[in-house]
Amino acid sequence: MKVTLFATCLVDMFQGDVGKAAVEVLERLGCDIDFPESQICCGQPAYNSGYVEESKNAMKKMITAFEHAEYVVSPSGSCAYMFKEYPEVFKDDPVWEPKAKALADKTYEFTEFIVNVLKVEDVGAHLEGKATYHTSCHMTRLLGVKEAPMKLLRHVKGLQYIELPGKDRCCGFGGTFSVKMGNISGQMVDEKVLNVEETEADILIGADAGCLINIGGRIERQGKPIKVMHIAEVLNCR
Repeated sequence: MKVTLFATCLVDMFQGDVGKAAVEVLERLGCDIDFPESQICCGQPAYNSGYVEESKNAMKKMITAFEHAEYVVSPSGSCAYMFKEYPEVFKDDPVWEPKAKALADKTYEFTEFIVNVLKVEDVGAHLEGKATYHTSCHMTRLLGVKEAPMKLLRHVKGLQYIELPGKDRCCGFGGTFSVKMGNISGQMVDEKVLNVEETEADILIGADAGCLINIGGRIERQGKPIKVMHIAEVLNCR
């Protein structure tokens, strides 16, 4: 099966190991991976800030970059969902709406692809520790991916899972929200860190780089002994 990786800006610039882990997991599951070097930002920051017209050029570049793909897989529910928004952005455009719809239809979040397309729940991962999982807003509420990460984590040998209190609450990142509303965002992430501490987990797992950078940054600044891992890194542990 041919899979084209949509790495996302945050993974590309800040969390390269997450992208590598995602590729290695998918390759072990029999996928042939390619990475279009022409991929750029999906346009979400501008789009969510109300600059819809200004974001279209970036979107067109992404549609073109992935036009050849059989499946597009991303280690970010938020960015994967942005591709699902493209058909609405280009609605009634005779050229770009069909292309946008084709891209949306073949795009999957990383865990969603493994469970729902590859039909795999046990990837052979092994990680000793006590872990909790942060459910990111866009991935669960908008993209609707809720069960796939849990199914995969339940099969990680040696991993003890503890439910995160207040898991349905935002961590305070929200893209540009954390910049525009810094004080509120700070209080939200402080609450999230307290919830993580309540579980007494050694590891915080998530599936979106933005959330993990936000929560992980707060954990590091507070000197908490909690390791932060993307689910792709967890599933790549042997």
